[in-house]
Amino acid sequence: MIAVSTNPSGADCALMRQGMVIGRVSPTPGQVKIDKTKHDINVECTKGGFEKASFFNESDVAGMTFGNLIVGGLIGWAIDSATGADNKYTGSVHLEMKPSTAQQPPTPVPPAQDGKTQTAPMS
Repeated sequence: MIAVSTNPSGADCALMRQGMVIGRVSPTPGQVKIDKTKHDINVECTKGGFEKASFFNESDVAGMTFGNLIVGGLIGWAIDSATGADNKYTGSVHLEMKPSTAQQPPTPVPPAQDGKTQTAPMS
């Protein structure tokens, strides 16, 4: 399971592996079950009025792998490695989202009551 939270809450977060969405937490906070593999996961969160935030969740070798190698030998390790059981991800991800700095489009100027077009004042 990977728990995803954002500040502010209510974001839509996609978990992607090798360019494909493999899970989603929407809205945050929440959690999603992800199969372990040797491939990394990128968490990308969006929310209206905020910049996109992302987190690179690197697939790492779990500490138990070395114990399995000693107890189960190379065959046990090979099975764990093939299934991804010897990998782990960061289980809790928290992203701080920054307010968007994108400029809003200019407000259109309504036509004058006499039907002539007004011009906006220059600033």
